[in-house]
Amino acid sequence: MNAHSPQAVQQSWQDAAGRVHAGPVHETVGDFSVVDCACCGFKHVLPLPTPEQLREVYAHDYYTQEKPAYIEHYLQDKPWWDAVYAERYQRLEGWLPATRRRLLDVGSGPGLFLLNGRERGWQVRGIEPSAQAAAHSRDSLGLDVQEGFLDEHSVGALGRYDALNLGEVLEHLPDPAGMLGLAHRLLDDDGVLCTVVPNDFNPVQQLLREQQGFKPWWVAPPHHLNYFDHASLSALVARCGFEVLHVESTFPIDLFLLMGQNYIGNDTLGRQVHGQRKQLEQALLGGGAGELKARLYKAFADCGIGREVVLFARKKCQRMRPPAETPQPQEHPST
Repeated sequence: MNAHSPQAVQQSWQDAAGRVHAGPVHETVGDFSVVDCACCGFKHVLPLPTPEQLREVYAHDYYTQEKPAYIEHYLQDKPWWDAVYAERYQRLEGWLPATRRRLLDVGSGPGLFLLNGRERGWQVRGIEPSAQAAAHSRDSLGLDVQEGFLDEHSVGALGRYDALNLGEVLEHLPDPAGMLGLAHRLLDDDGVLCTVVPNDFNPVQQLLREQQGFKPWWVAPPHHLNYFDHASLSALVARCGFEVLHVESTFPIDLFLLMGQNYIGNDTLGRQVHGQRKQLEQALLGGGAGELKARLYKAFADCGIGREVVLFARKKCQRMRPPAETPQPQEHPST
């Protein structure tokens, strides 16, 4: 039996709230194991870091150590990101009336999603834990971005919104359900959520892992704690009070690995294959084939492949119900 086979071992761990997280181990990296947790309904690492440990990681280390060139590359890719974000705003605008254009971006990063929305006429605001990314958003782009974490202490001062973006956020949190609960509170009735997470342990990754000897490069604790796919993210969002509207994938860039382009740990080659992906998408969109691209990326999701899951959901509300009819007295009530 392979060491990474999920049948090899079971593991359990109890968190501070007394919940027992248990399931088969899919991978082990350093002191962390990835289990398919029966309690949570998705894969995540054990043990889970404390919120205090994560605050230190994201406030100071993430963009300087984990992704030192991220902001530089992000800005270089602005024309492509503008096209990606325009598609997401178009979906949001299709589910909201024209009078509802208030958006909060949680984990807003260097700010291009917010900038794209502002240029479309949205009222946008961000909250971002990285001091470096928040400063870039405010100082270079003139955006309204608050430095910090969305939590019980900050949620009350942020106001209400028609749409909320959680792009590449839920995989980083010890309690993603708690974050979705905060998102639910911030949205007005029938508000729309857009969330994007990596699509991990997907069929292409599994093929590379099991048949070609690749190490699980996508398992990256303590930065990535949770490992979703289309089904597990949809189920989590539904449990947290949302109606799933649409699920699609981003481009399955790991197909390049099957074609012999091993970009893992090779930033130069990684940028090259990313450039080919950008060229494909911009050719489709620039050639008037946006509908074809949308159908193709939905088909990727139906096959379980694609590098990220992109999910849109509407906040379900407790609407007023008509009072129940007064029961009529029985002719012969029982004694």
